Amino acid sequence: MALLLRTFARQGVCLSRQHYGVFYRHAAPMGTTAKEEMNKFWAKNNKLNRPMSPHLTIYNWSVPMMMSITFRGTGVGLSGAISAFALAALVLPGTYPHYLDLIHSLSVGPYLIGLAKFGLAFPVSFHTLNGIRHLWWDLGKGFRLPEVYRTGYTVIGLSIITSLAVAFLL
Repeated sequence: MALLLRTFARQGVCLSRQHYGVFYRHAAPMGTTAKEEMNKFWAKNNKLNRPMSPHLTIYNWSVPMMMSITFRGTGVGLSGAISAFALAALVLPGTYPHYLDLIHSLSVGPYLIGLAKFGLAFPVSFHTLNGIRHLWWDLGKGFRLPEVYRTGYTVIGLSIITSLAVAFLL
């Protein structure tokens, strides 16, 4: 309110001259389209020899980068799989033993079943162990670069060992 009163006192309340008021003083003119603005932007960048924004191809891939991407991917995949299995349990006819017998009737070898079990166990173990790593970071520990790499390799190794144990020993 004080800003409005101050503005009217400085500019005066004159209805004969055109003024836009407080809120429109810094607005861009509406004479250009988005395409024209984009063309001006690219022309200016070309004139100044500015490079385009970097793309994924110029980055050096690192363990923390890949673990971050994999952690997000396993989170999305696990939540989608859990939702799909829950929906299937509600909608599909039959019970769990019926579908277990159906899988046994396919007569697939034990290695293929072990590979499928590994494929199910790895995202769960990786996401759990990397989640523990993130909880460790939430405590403010393990942020030095050697520790980030060491804990990353530890999570990968323990995830593989845990998944192999679940797939072939259970």
